[in-house]
Amino acid sequence: MQVSTTAIKDLRDKTGAGVMDCKKALLEAKGDLEKAIEILNQRGIALALKKAERVADQGVIEAYVHPGGRIGVLVEVNCETDFVARTDEFKDLAHNLALQIAAMCPQFISPEDMAQETATEKEKETDADVKTACLLLQPYIKDPDKTVQDIVTETIAKVGENIKVRRFIRFELGY
Repeated sequence: MQVSTTAIKDLRDKTGAGVMDCKKALLEAKGDLEKAIEILNQRGIALALKKAERVADQGVIEAYVHPGGRIGVLVEVNCETDFVARTDEFKDLAHNLALQIAAMCPQFISPEDMAQETATEKEKETDADVKTACLLLQPYIKDPDKTVQDIVTETIAKVGENIKVRRFIRFELGY
């Protein structure tokens, strides 16, 4: 089966995956664009899981101050190399995470961080509380069908390195 270059380009535009990955996914999906997107998503998740144990000690600290100066965010996002830290994909991720934190006011990065912080407290958190309190579980503000973790995983698949949100702080005037 032949795959047209326009189909490869369409898939690449939608997913950001490499040309050869798009071609392989379209061949596997027998030309079905939606099925090819799902195949690429599964490959991205598998790739992210493989890279999860790698040390991520490079990266950026992104600063965002909301217009009007009443809310500000600092977020540290790490990757494996300084080369990736300078890419547009990585910088965009860091900026979008800062916007997410400013808008949604998470308290923790992940459920594991939340469990460590609240281990001494007797309160049992509900699933809804965990999803709003943990950055990685929140619906992504630019695409509510995805979580923030999905966006991080997609970026891992694009850049080929492990990415971690190390820490963040959100300032709001008067709080």
